[in-house]
Amino acid sequence: MIGKEQLMITIENLTKYYGNNRAVNHISFTINDNEILGFLGPNGAGKSTTMNMIAGYLPMSDGTVTIYGADITKEPGKAKRNIGYLPEIPPVYPDMKVKEYLSFCAGLKRVPRGERKNEIERVMKLLKIKDVEGKLIRNLSKGYKQRVGFAQALLGNPKFLILDEPTVGLDPNQVAEVRAIIKDLKNEHSVIFSSHILSEVSAICDRVVIINKGDIRAIDTIENLERSFVNSLVLHLKVKGSKSKTASIIETTKGVKEITSIDDEGNDIYSFTVQLEGDADAIRDSIMDDCLKNHVSIIEIFTDKPNLENVFIELINRPVKKSGLQELLDETPDESEADAEDQGEEEKEEE
Repeated sequence: MIGKEQLMITIENLTKYYGNNRAVNHISFTINDNEILGFLGPNGAGKSTTMNMIAGYLPMSDGTVTIYGADITKEPGKAKRNIGYLPEIPPVYPDMKVKEYLSFCAGLKRVPRGERKNEIERVMKLLKIKDVEGKLIRNLSKGYKQRVGFAQALLGNPKFLILDEPTVGLDPNQVAEVRAIIKDLKNEHSVIFSSHILSEVSAICDRVVIINKGDIRAIDTIENLERSFVNSLVLHLKVKGSKSKTASIIETTKGVKEITSIDDEGNDIYSFTVQLEGDADAIRDSIMDDCLKNHVSIIEIFTDKPNLENVFIELINRPVKKSGLQELLDETPDESEADAEDQGEEEKEEE
């Protein structure tokens, strides 16, 4: 019987170098049973590199990836039997027909011959590609090619799915359909899901990992991340009355960090954008009370509550605090670079 500790995916100290460039920097996280984990980051953050290493497609420079108790490096066959992988560019063969391609993939995945027909029918029905089963893949739209690639990832019903931008190229209806499919997959699978569409991630993911420049910036539920940024709210206020009096009221209210903009809309109507620190509701109520006492009419007042987009932008732009050892290593020149510099100095002296 497999122990509970093995019923998950564990990534430990995962690192990737391309020459002297470190693309992924000793990252660690887990993916739990029946969980959809969002994997977020800007272009070049190391997302696809990480997912390729987890899938065993790309060798790692350091670290371990364990898939349901099997090390992807030491037991690749055992680990990969539990993986369904949809890379950013679907691995489809344009000169094959859809059903022919899926039959070929089922063979590669060692789906038992007696079960292949039903399994291919299952994934075609799930991804709604039954109507193109006899067409050459080269003649399909980008959206259909994406769905064919997704179908091959589901063949064999693997426990763990790695989906790198699975909705790229799909129209809004198809995106909604694929999103619903991914949510349903959670009942029987663990999923790591990469996307640039943050609203999509918010809709389907249980937790998120945010990565930038190879470093993890956050691992948590979306709710917890948004709650942690509650002290960086923005208040929008539109009033009719004295501009200077309103500005004075706002500036002297406890919890106001700064007024970031003031717009004159004419007829003594002004709009203020205000950065807050602390309890947004209490600050808003205080400003409202003081405005009423000073005969300033409030036309509109509301706060922007933090969402995943706010959190994402803040975290990827926040400097990473390095340990003393790491700073020393970064500041110490590579021996080959130092040798090259010495060689250059010697050549200059000889000249």
